[in-house]
Amino acid sequence: MNFVLVVDDSSVDRSLAGHLLAGHPEFHVEYASNGIEALELLEARLPLAVITDIQMPEMDGLQLVEAIHRHYPSVPMIVMTAHGSEEIALQALSLGAADYVPKAQLAAELRKSLDTVLALATGERGHQRLWHCLRRQELQYELENDVKLIPPLVDELQQVATQLGLVNHNERVRLAKSLFEVLRNAIYHGNLELSPAEAALAKSLSPEAAAVIARRNAQAPHCDRRVHVRAVFSQQEARFIIRDEGPGFDVSTLPNVKADPSHLSGTGGRGLVLTHMFMDEVSFNPAGNEVTLVKRAPASA
Repeated sequence: MNFVLVVDDSSVDRSLAGHLLAGHPEFHVEYASNGIEALELLEARLPLAVITDIQMPEMDGLQLVEAIHRHYPSVPMIVMTAHGSEEIALQALSLGAADYVPKAQLAAELRKSLDTVLALATGERGHQRLWHCLRRQELQYELENDVKLIPPLVDELQQVATQLGLVNHNERVRLAKSLFEVLRNAIYHGNLELSPAEAALAKSLSPEAAAVIARRNAQAPHCDRRVHVRAVFSQQEARFIIRDEGPGFDVSTLPNVKADPSHLSGTGGRGLVLTHMFMDEVSFNPAGNEVTLVKRAPASA
């Protein structure tokens, strides 16, 4: 199900905003206590909109607005602040926010602001009935080595799987986690051939991490490589084939996760371990540069 993300370090204000938005027929509300936590959630799946406070520890609302606008431009943002300052409102709008609501006016204005922003962002929604007629859909993508392309791609694939009834809300999150991990591995370990230490660094948001990625992306043959994604959907299953253009790896070294779940406690390859646990099938080609993930429809009662 679609959701709206409320970001505020005050539990009281988070609850107030959530209460004002509760009961909407098209989404539920999820929460984050600061900007860093919000960005972690956006890595897995994109909300319909983000509603954020300004004054927060670790990463404030203006920094969050700027980061979302840069990395997830399709997600509209509404800023709320206790200060009511026109200067802060203008700054937030200049950084990419779609609207601004003073906290003193939340009860009167927040719901109206969100409804307006969502209507402008999503346009007409009249296609739901068509999903019941869909029997098969195939999508193909060719990605550059930019992990910022992963969340919108995962979100699009999730939507198709959800509409076809292949995943419910909880399984949607697990599907997103699996796809995100495999796609990121295809870029970091496959195309860019980062070492485990370099890949761990690349997963942070530090300038040093960005420099590592930029340096490798500027070198041949890494700069010319792409990640190829093929997704085939039917009413019985979703099949995702993800191939990088790297040298691959020895697939015989992979752990048998379901036979020995103790691998979950390790740090190396944790994403692949979780993928094996979340998906119905995970298989590699002999070269080790292509993985196929299968998610089947739940059994009928």
